[in-house]
Amino acid sequence: MRKLIVTTMLSLDGVMQAPGGPEEDPSVGFAFGGWTAPFVDDQGLEAKAAELSVPFDLLLGRRTYEIFAGYWPNDPESAIGKPLNNATKYVASRSRPSLDWGPSVLIADAAEGVAALKQEDGPELQVHGSANLAQTLIRHGLVDEYHLWIFPVVLGQGKRLLDDGTIPASLRLVDSKVSKTGVFMGTYEPAGEVVTGSF
Repeated sequence: MRKLIVTTMLSLDGVMQAPGGPEEDPSVGFAFGGWTAPFVDDQGLEAKAAELSVPFDLLLGRRTYEIFAGYWPNDPESAIGKPLNNATKYVASRSRPSLDWGPSVLIADAAEGVAALKQEDGPELQVHGSANLAQTLIRHGLVDEYHLWIFPVVLGQGKRLLDDGTIPASLRLVDSKVSKTGVFMGTYEPAGEVVTGSF
């Protein structure tokens, strides 16, 4: 069985939209594209390269696939670009997008297709960005681990990883680091239902 990891960059208020640049995803009038740039440092780049140093396949939504396909083929030899370019990309989309950045495989039904994919032998599945896909995977209990990078910025608007309709659940922190620029890098595992109590 394959482990499925959701890895994403979040603002302090949970926004994950367009972390990499102004043109990345300006939908719904989002005006803060590239909000992670001031916080990127060598420590963060090393942590991202380490995350991509294990065998993995990519699982992406159509929009994130297109963003990645427009950038990473131009960076074929870096510690981040090389593994992304070499990975098999599974693309969840109800449409028929052009999958020129290969090797790529279309998944028409995200929940059923990914559930079946997880049952196969193979490397871990990494979901980068892909807000809508991530929410579908969370709703269907398909996520085994979260790599959440929380940046010290509040955006007030934009697509969120955990939005309305998210099923309540507990998480367990299994690893963490903090960069010199204040980025909290936490690794979490699902830990069952929410447990309440009283002080």
